[in-house]
Amino acid sequence: MIIDIKKSAEQKMQKSLEALKTCLGKMRTGRAHTGLLDHIAVDYYGTSVPISQVANVNLADARTISVTPWEKKMLNLIEKTIRDSNLGLNPVTIGEMIRVPMPALTEERRLDLTKVVKHEAETARIAVRNIRREANTHLKDLLKEKKIAMDDERSGQDEIQKLTDHHITEIDKALQVKEAELMAV
Repeated sequence: MIIDIKKSAEQKMQKSLEALKTCLGKMRTGRAHTGLLDHIAVDYYGTSVPISQVANVNLADARTISVTPWEKKMLNLIEKTIRDSNLGLNPVTIGEMIRVPMPALTEERRLDLTKVVKHEAETARIAVRNIRREANTHLKDLLKEKKIAMDDERSGQDEIQKLTDHHITEIDKALQVKEAELMAV
């Protein structure tokens, strides 16, 4: 029972960490990376699919992403979808390829993005702490029902606290990396 609670808590904490990393990956820095377009979906024969499933997405250089659709008729649709996304990108079609240049970030925008990143990290920390609280509540309920001993409950809480500390440290590391990335000129 304690093992199940611990395993469940660990999986949920890992999902919170992965969600944060995914969110941070979408944050735009001055450099180009193909992950920026991962969450943008286009209409492909009535189905909404990610751009990477209808085109090759590559880096042309450090500040430019190139998108080459597999079907010519998707060219204008992909360009319009990228332009309409909330990323502030201005794609340009050149022949059968779309070039997506990354505009340089101003100092003010960098500071704004840093605040957003810190907020996202704090949200992830809160999620991890809520998972800890939930797991500890389960342990206390098992103790009340006399399904586990008091020592088992205490050791279970210690293990869950170690998991919590580990995941919060990972969140802090991800935050530091993203802040450094954002502030690099």
